Amino acid sequence: MYPICCLGRSREGFDLNEFWKHSERIKSKNGGGSHMKILLINQAFVSPDEPGHTRHYELARFLKSRGHQLVIIASDLNYQTGQKIVKHRGLKVEQDIDGITVIRTYILPALHRSYFWRIISFFSFMVSSIWVALGVKDIDLVMGTTPPIFQAFSAWFISFLRRKPFLLEVRDLWPEFIVAMGVFNNPILIKMARWLEKFLYSKSTHILVNSPAYAAYIENKAIDPAKITFIPYGTDVEMFHPLVNGSTIRLSLNLDGKFVVLYAGALGQANDITTILRAADRLRNENEIIFVLFGDGKERLNLAREKDRLQLKNVVFAGIAPKKEMPQVMAAADVCLAILQNVPMFRTTYPNKVFDYMSAGKATVLAIDGVIRTVIEEAHAGIFVTPGNDEELAKTVLDLSRDPTRLKEMGHNARQYLVKHLDRRDKLADTLVLFEKLVRS
Repeated sequence: MYPICCLGRSREGFDLNEFWKHSERIKSKNGGGSHMKILLINQAFVSPDEPGHTRHYELARFLKSRGHQLVIIASDLNYQTGQKIVKHRGLKVEQDIDGITVIRTYILPALHRSYFWRIISFFSFMVSSIWVALGVKDIDLVMGTTPPIFQAFSAWFISFLRRKPFLLEVRDLWPEFIVAMGVFNNPILIKMARWLEKFLYSKSTHILVNSPAYAAYIENKAIDPAKITFIPYGTDVEMFHPLVNGSTIRLSLNLDGKFVVLYAGALGQANDITTILRAADRLRNENEIIFVLFGDGKERLNLAREKDRLQLKNVVFAGIAPKKEMPQVMAAADVCLAILQNVPMFRTTYPNKVFDYMSAGKATVLAIDGVIRTVIEEAHAGIFVTPGNDEELAKTVLDLSRDPTRLKEMGHNARQYLVKHLDRRDKLADTLVLFEKLVRS
């Protein structure tokens, strides 16, 4: 069993302003600290007006509330949709997003063409982000994030030139995940990618991971455990709340009277949406059950074609929703689904969507083994099904559709556990402590 580091405790009933009150309480407890200016290079940065994960936006808001500044260099495309976020002439455009400085720079618009072109696209951002980062003055700490790993190299290079600490944030294990999936199979390229991975581990001042299994993986690369800090992302317990009303979403998608199984997230090869389609095929005669997929990604068109081929009327591709609307989306669900391919390396991951599901008070059907299964089973917050097993998935969904009492109990357990152990306010405070330590060292 993996321990979860936390500062939190149960806080049911807070209003929306409680986030900032809580931040001030932590500030008073831990003391102030001089102003820090931190540079983050993350091509996939997402604001609340876009689909995707907003953890770095929330980190920037938290740091701002404490008197610090996070300057973010990001691409001008949304990673999930591949569409332009801003139109601009020249290499960059600067945005002010709720008081956060975000510098958008060029990336080759080829994220969804093929894996080869995706790598070329990553390289283009690596180059443009270095050029733009050279113009950011008076930084105290440089933070790189992976995947993709090339942008982390940009962050290291800037930290080397500026002689500032380099914090490497590992959100997924690259290249191990794509090697394990069989996507990346050129032995020379694999060797080069693993060299770059180990280079960044060794050159980083410190490494921040969001899964306990990532820490173990990196330690096995001959990295000092003292150089690694595990802080799970958690979720915003006020944003994702059981009292949010999802009736508008149900009405817009004609879901009234249906048992809604929600998947929210990327529609890529790793996400194994084809298993969901096969499970839906098995349940085609259960008229009250419907699978709703919110998200976008490289495989969306292929998945839509497969749905049409199978003539599935119980699957809805609902498109994308900005992060600020996701609480209503989750509130519309009866049960939520997290799924990845049956690849051993995926047992190391903490999918962010699961924490959002839990905070919203929803039970999770979990088709992912490993460390996240430990969380769900420890919390009594859902049911594990074997990854890739559509028959087991279909049976589990059918059983839950007939047992609302069990669903309600698991949803309640999920919320209680999340608030106690994985409140993002506490995790951001832990991250700030790490920043301060690195800047002082």
